[in-house]
Amino acid sequence: MENKTLSAGAKALEVNLDALRYGSFAEIGAGQEVVRWFFRVGGAAGTIAKSISAYDMKVSDDIYGKASRYVCRERLEDMLELEYDLNIERLSEQRGDKTAFFAFADTVSARNYHGTNECHGWLGIRFQTEPHAAPSEIIIHVRMLDNENALQQEALGIIGVNLIYGAFHLSHNPDLLVKSLLDNLTTDRIEVDMVDLHGDAFIHVDNRVISLRLVQLGLSDAAMFSADGKVLQPSEHLRKKNVLVERGRFRPVTHVNIDMLNAARKQFEAEDDSAPEETLSVMEITMHNLRKGDDDSVDIEDFISRADVLEAAGHTVMISDYPEYYRLATYLSRYTNRRIGLTMGAHSLVELFNDEYYTSLNGGILEGFGRLFKNNVKLYIYPYKDTQTDTLFKVDNLKVDAKQTYLYEYLKQGNHIEQINEFNEDYLQIFSPDVLKMITSNTKGWEELVPEVVSEKIKSQKLFGYSA
Repeated sequence: MENKTLSAGAKALEVNLDALRYGSFAEIGAGQEVVRWFFRVGGAAGTIAKSISAYDMKVSDDIYGKASRYVCRERLEDMLELEYDLNIERLSEQRGDKTAFFAFADTVSARNYHGTNECHGWLGIRFQTEPHAAPSEIIIHVRMLDNENALQQEALGIIGVNLIYGAFHLSHNPDLLVKSLLDNLTTDRIEVDMVDLHGDAFIHVDNRVISLRLVQLGLSDAAMFSADGKVLQPSEHLRKKNVLVERGRFRPVTHVNIDMLNAARKQFEAEDDSAPEETLSVMEITMHNLRKGDDDSVDIEDFISRADVLEAAGHTVMISDYPEYYRLATYLSRYTNRRIGLTMGAHSLVELFNDEYYTSLNGGILEGFGRLFKNNVKLYIYPYKDTQTDTLFKVDNLKVDAKQTYLYEYLKQGNHIEQINEFNEDYLQIFSPDVLKMITSNTKGWEELVPEVVSEKIKSQKLFGYSA
């Protein structure tokens, strides 16, 4: 029998009728749209200990402490911590032996009257899986895409119910929990670009895999995590940063990948007087480079291997469903109004001028490049050496399709494409597929083709099929 998706009302009622669950709701912005569902369906007295909405900033600060911003993860965590602790303090003696307490909170910026604000929000729940258990927690970030405030409030209420229901009924199956967040919604209405699961209920969960699932399931077009594996919310991490991105398979990370990014960053930073901490370097993997074949399946073990070596290399990682560079540039410019750099090999630059990549655009390749370079974007090109002729291909001697020659010259003269000048020519003979074959076949010498920290990680964790 096919499992039917429960409506938001049915989920709220099921929670209300569960005598084990009891807790509080704290909501800032967009009304009290989540708790409204639980009041509306009946039986709320068995679930809701308190409902609060601290709209005034001074009132909010008095309750939860001062915050630099009111719609941010820091504020959400303050709300969850205080409300959960109050439940334990006030109610444990009375009903702690038979109750799994929870605190739900959200802080949201819904569409304002003029429609000029960023419409997004943070939602979270801290909950016990059973009486006296240590708390577990789910935190998500959403972008609200409806054009009307009332519709955004409605969508927020539904995803809040989905989050609470998922915490109570699907915490044993994180993939299903993530997928259920958009029950009774569509990605045209709301986007989930970050999910963070932690606590005893999720002790075996790798949040990097959860980030992958967000993109794979279509809840978001991109997700990010830091070098230490912590999930990142893109708008907060990219905000007011110069951003430099290197796209690759990273299977595994080699000296070429590191040299390309470091050399590009040196030139990127030299173009203005920004401090180094104002520039964020990102290594990006597209879903196209992760999928095993024509279907959407992904080899999770292979993905974790790549994530582990990128972590060892010390770089922020982005997973995206943007095979086209112009879509990646548009995404990045959504979150920063500062400079954006994309670094790639000379061979990839030639591919960028292939008409076939732009057939979905009415304006073809011209529209594609117009979108790519619209928002202060620049390409930094790493040379390519032909192993047969020993020819070194750089920006000045590359041959693009004859039809695109004038376009290529225009972009060069306009300083949109720049040659990376300082590079290690010894690394140009290194190709990741060759290194991978050496690792899997236990051929000596591959260690010299990757950074030492990457070699140590591959050996210690036996990544990419390595065996001693």
